[in-house]
Order: sequence, then C-alpha cells, then structure tokens
Amino acid sequence: MAIRYPIVPNNIIVHLGEPSANARDITIPFTEYISNVASSEIYPTWPKNALIANIYTIISFAMNRIYNEWYRSKGYNFDITSLPSYDQKYTEGRSVYENIQNIVEDIFNNYVVKNRQVQPYFTRYCDGRITTCDGLSQWGSVSLANQGKSPLEILKYYYGNDISIFENALVGDNTIGYPGYEIGIGSAGNQVLAIQRDLRRIRKNYPAIPEINNTLGIYDEDTVKAVKKFQEIFDLPQTGVVNKATWYKIKYIYTSVKKLSDLYSEGLTEDEVTFLYTDQLKYGDTGIEVEYVHYYLDAIAFLDNDIPRLPTNSIYNNNTITMVKAFQEKYNLPVTGIFTYSDWQVLKNAYNKILKSIPVEYANDFYPDYFLTLGATGNDVKRLQRFLLAICKYDKSIPGVRVNGVFDELTEKSIKKIQKDYGFDINGIVGPLLWRKLVELSKR
Repeated sequence: MAIRYPIVPNNIIVHLGEPSANARDITIPFTEYISNVASSEIYPTWPKNALIANIYTIISFAMNRIYNEWYRSKGYNFDITSLPSYDQKYTEGRSVYENIQNIVEDIFNNYVVKNRQVQPYFTRYCDGRITTCDGLSQWGSVSLANQGKSPLEILKYYYGNDISIFENALVGDNTIGYPGYEIGIGSAGNQVLAIQRDLRRIRKNYPAIPEINNTLGIYDEDTVKAVKKFQEIFDLPQTGVVNKATWYKIKYIYTSVKKLSDLYSEGLTEDEVTFLYTDQLKYGDTGIEVEYVHYYLDAIAFLDNDIPRLPTNSIYNNNTITMVKAFQEKYNLPVTGIFTYSDWQVLKNAYNKILKSIPVEYANDFYPDYFLTLGATGNDVKRLQRFLLAICKYDKSIPGVRVNGVFDELTEKSIKKIQKDYGFDINGIVGPLLWRKLVELSKR
C-alpha cells in the first residue's frame, strides 16, 4: 500500500492570459513562479510573519490547481493562468524581491491542509481593501502580524483552527494525470484504482452509474458498465474505455462533486489516496505487482541464461532479489535488488521484445500482458480457453469451457474452481501466475 501525497512539481506551466485566450504557455520552475507571484501580490516591507502567511496561501493555491488538474480537466494543457481574476498575478519578466525569494526557497514545499485532508487547501485570498472575500485578507494579515501573530495563527484566523501546514513534501515530476494510453478491460494499476474511486464517489450524485465492487485495481466488466453509463450521462462516446477525454471528464466531475477547489471542500482522506501499486518493490512486499515482476523475469530468464530461473510466488523474497539484481546488471541499471519504476519500464520493454521473438512452439504459452476477466474477448481468451479445455479432459470437477473467445460466466466458473483447488484468490481473474499455472496444468 502507498499513500499518494501531493508532489511539489519541479515546474509549472503558466498560461499568459484568460483560459480560452490565444496566449502563450510558459514552463518555469515552481519556486520561480511562487517568487514572482508573491512579488506581484504583496509588499516586501510587510512584517515577515505576514509575508510567510501570504506565501503559504500562494503555494497552496497553486498546488491545489495542479493537484486537482483544474485546467487540464477542462481540456487545457496548462496548470494555471497569470491573471488574478482567475488565479494569481504572474508578471512575466519582472524582478523579484530578495527577502521574498529567500522565504520561498525556505518553504516552497510546505502547503496548507485542512482537517487532516490530503489535498492542498484552496487558500482563496484577496487584498482586503479594494476587494474582500471569504478567505485571507492580505492587508488584514499585516495587522495580525503587527499584533504578534505567527504565520499559522494568521492562517487559522481566516481559514479556521482545523488547518495545518504539511511540511517537506516530496519534490519531483508530477505523476498525476492521464497516462497517455487508453485504459480498458484487463488493465490494472493505480490509474484503474483512481478511475474506480472517482466513479464510486460520482455515483452518489449520479446514482444511475452502476456500482463497482472490485477493489483490486483491475478493470473488470463492472468498471466497463460504470464507465459506459458515465459516458452516456456526459455525452461522450459510449465505449467503456477510458481515453483522454473520458479521463479528464471523470476528473472534472469528481473534483466538482467533492468541491476540491473550494474553501468548503469535502476533501480527500488518506484512505482515498492509498493505492495498491507502489513506485518500488522490495523484500517482503506482496501482491499483484510482485506477481507481475516474477512472471516477466521468469519469461525473460527462459530465453536468457544471464538471468537465473528460480522458484517464485507472490512474495518478494531472496530469489526475487537474486533475479532482479541479475536483470539490473544485464540492462545497465543500478544493481540494488530493489525494483523501481524505472526498472518497470525496462522490464516491460524487454518482455515485449521477447513476445515478438519467441519460437512459435512457445508463443501460445506466454502471458498476454493484461488481466483476463469476465467480459474480455479475443484471441488471448481463446488461448486461455484451450488451456482450460485440456485441463477439463482429465479433471472432471472443472465446470467446463466453450472455446469461443469470450470470457463468459462458464469460463469464470472454471477459473474460480482452479483458483480454489490450487490456493489462488478466488476472484475469477487471470493474472500472470495463474496463467503460468494453467499452462502447466494443460500440459499434463
């Protein structure tokens, strides 16, 4: 399990105009953006505690826009505009004040959260003289600082006593967003978990959307039905597949019903951002990801003597470490025995090359690189059903199978019976290790 806290980005994309205007987008370092906005919005002569409080609001506002993909979910390719009428005042090319820049460099990866929520709080603010609002008053913060209030006390005065500062957030490339490829039946991972989580919450406001019971992060038939209904409600092609348009429409509606970009947000809890799939795997880890690593490594080792073939299961153990180290050495990766996101990319590329080059007599035995589940169709399902047919010939307790290329209820019942007999989770879903077991059983 991994809690996906917001990551402070290295860079931010700023649109120099109104959202729909034909204006330039510029990519600049996040700290440079915050220093520029702060130098445009507030005065360097203000008390330090007022400066810090205001810079916290500027950071948190920007982080809220980025984390919730406020503009990307509306079809734009930027994170924030340069206009205070929409967001915050950014002035291209302006110089920044040294004392403001020093504060930004010290606190840029700290942001405001409310009531133990996870998302950066929508710290709405205004100048307090020309305009007033429900959030922080910039000039009012000066008065409070002059009274001896600390930055947090100033923020609590405006946003409530249940706010706090999340400190030392991770800094790096933003991992939020559409992954760049369509997600459909058999897909698995955190993107699927996010889709399913969002649709479950949207369903409270749109009860016509069918319920999704699967919590494994696997895109199953229930997910297809929910996505199709969502697409119908919001006038999208009813494919049951999440492409870029559907992904960001889901994101937009989810943000709207949760009011994540609002002072009075329902908010995100740690449970809602705790995903099964981690960025690295190590000794003792278990689950679907470990199964994937084991299967791919074993498949590569089948044709590559530089990588040992060792017994594996769903636990990341000493055999895993030995195989991972051999793989990392073979492909010029850091030899740690810990499997990282970078290793994932290399492993999948190596596996895909093997799929294209394996001898014909072995081709049907290789896992198709996605989960097979109720509702799946195609030649990979036919391959699966042929394995089941071979097993049924000597194991009469298996309900049966029709080799028709459709993962139907009869196929699911047979899979569940085999899962029960051989100690797998009884969910009717065919992953890499179960696939390997079916191949083995079919050759008896």
